[in-house]
Amino acid sequence: MKSYLRLLALPLSILAAAACRPSDRASATSGEAGPTIILKVAHNGNEKHPFQKGYEEFKRVIEERTNGAAEVQIFPNAQLGSEQEATQMVKLGLLAANAAATAGGMATSVPEAELFNLPFIFRDLDHCYRVIDGPIGQDLARTIEKKLDCLVLGYWFSGVRNVWNSKRPVRVPDDLRGIKIRVMASPILIETFNTLGAQATPMAFGELYSALQTKVVDGAETDYLDLLYERFYEVTKYVSLTNHMYVVVGLVFSRKIYDRLPPDVQAAVVEAGKASVKAERRAMDVLSASALDELKERGLEFNEVDRAAFREKVQSVYEKNAARVGGMALIRKVIDD
Repeated sequence: MKSYLRLLALPLSILAAAACRPSDRASATSGEAGPTIILKVAHNGNEKHPFQKGYEEFKRVIEERTNGAAEVQIFPNAQLGSEQEATQMVKLGLLAANAAATAGGMATSVPEAELFNLPFIFRDLDHCYRVIDGPIGQDLARTIEKKLDCLVLGYWFSGVRNVWNSKRPVRVPDDLRGIKIRVMASPILIETFNTLGAQATPMAFGELYSALQTKVVDGAETDYLDLLYERFYEVTKYVSLTNHMYVVVGLVFSRKIYDRLPPDVQAAVVEAGKASVKAERRAMDVLSASALDELKERGLEFNEVDRAAFREKVQSVYEKNAARVGGMALIRKVIDD
């Protein structure tokens, strides 16, 4: 119900602001007062998260390039709804932009985006960036734009994910048997962890801490920042360095809102999107390294794993999902890039 109330509350303020004509706005030189274009943008991280850093750069560039005629309002902590809800709000033109993970807010609407969610498909971060910034990533962006009626302004990065739990160390796939692991709402992630022997449990990110406290789940799979910033270290113990997923995040901007913007603001949006990608990725690199150091100081136990054994175990996930992500030839192309 709260989500529907949020949807009802936003249309007039956002769409009216986005529809302002250049003549309606304050002149950059005349000093005349006029309406300001308000662009509301959302993400599900907190104010310390790299998503916030990315949006702060996005805001800076737009407001600077438009001489303050356009204002960006940032809503962190899923204030306007879950990742899935915010992505649908972008599609409907009720929200200007959202940070939508291919394994979260995008997976149910754009099955092809699950290509980047296949476990162990990326060897390292350089490999990941090479793929998503290259022709494969651009082809996927066009598909996302069509299905979500949006513009993909660029791909942010949400960290390398590892499995952690409060029950026991996990070093080989059999160690996961019977452990309830929270996963994002990605069919491929759900299938991956069920294949590995865990009990995959999809749920909203905001519900995870209490679910860990009450033993609804035993653990989850996140990057270091979420593990630290959301204080999950208080309710878990064992971290397994699976590096099973490099989380790709599309910065999606509503086509309905974009088309109502004056040309100069449209240009500023595109430029700001590119600048935000650099800022967000840079923040992720710096903060991830710092978070890992702090987590070690807080007493979490980090365990190396037999990644070859995990990779062999999930080959069936590739085969079962090849058709929905573009075929085995495309999967091999990503792996061999």
